[in-house]
Amino acid sequence: MAPQAIFLPRRTHITSPTSIIQLEYPAQGPLPKPSPTLTSSWTRFVLLSDTHTQTFPVPDGDVLLHSGDLTRRGTLRDLKRTMEWLYALPHPVKILIAGNRDFGLDREWYDANWIHTGRQGKDAAWEPPDPLFELLTGPQAKAANIVYLQDQEYKFRTRPEGREWTVYGSPLSPNFGTRLRAFGYNAADAEAIVSTFPQADILLTHGPPHNLLDRTTHLAKAGCPALSARISTLRPRLHVFGHIHEARGAYVHSWDGGTEPAAQNSSQMAGGLVSELVEETVTDGEHTIFVNASNWPSGHNEMRDGQPVTVGGAGVQPVIVDLLE
Repeated sequence: MAPQAIFLPRRTHITSPTSIIQLEYPAQGPLPKPSPTLTSSWTRFVLLSDTHTQTFPVPDGDVLLHSGDLTRRGTLRDLKRTMEWLYALPHPVKILIAGNRDFGLDREWYDANWIHTGRQGKDAAWEPPDPLFELLTGPQAKAANIVYLQDQEYKFRTRPEGREWTVYGSPLSPNFGTRLRAFGYNAADAEAIVSTFPQADILLTHGPPHNLLDRTTHLAKAGCPALSARISTLRPRLHVFGHIHEARGAYVHSWDGGTEPAAQNSSQMAGGLVSELVEETVTDGEHTIFVNASNWPSGHNEMRDGQPVTVGGAGVQPVIVDLLE
């Protein structure tokens, strides 16, 4: 039987003895990373997703993670604009995956479907793969500390004497809705696909797990049940995803209770933005931090104080996660 979802209030911060999550912060920037001590150091992760060729200010940090939908239409022009923005950011490590809108990066899908990818009222033009991947893995990307993962693992340190972190990144997400969906898979193939995901400190996927910050505006749960089951085995410290813009948020799941993770934003259920801001404290124990890091305003995030929210603006800012090494 599927677990009952926890309904989450609107929160600015979530803290535990080993993590600090900042979902919202003033325009002048987030709180500083905790200072190191003789026995402990912290790593700051800055999380992005679903930026769709838009650019905006991004707070500094040790590691930038982008969980896909780098572009709006998957074109070379779109990707070039996004990558020029990411090249210029100062983070020492920048790890990216693609998403369902990054059409040209899924070559098998693209070669079969490119004719349908034109903008409304305009014909599509086929584009070769090499210039796209050059932006992600070529000399300019390497010089800018960019690491592009497509069903791959990567290990890194943010300082010579620091902890070695492992991250696994996959652009895949379940087929859902529109046919314009690169990196999609059918439900019948889901278990075989996610069974290849290895244990890692950080899991970066484009699509969410089922019943975990995956509720659409129409209240459908668009996440992958097989991924949910796999997460219960992998138990990463941090799982970052996006894809479902309106379900942006974070949830810290304790594995001590023996239950599978399931959580949704209460504001989606209430039909509007929950007004109160909550600072949540989580007790010690084995946890996984789940973050839907979408920066695209949608659903209850579209308006703030009677004004439209811009991409990466109030309520959809880059999420800050500080992890104790």
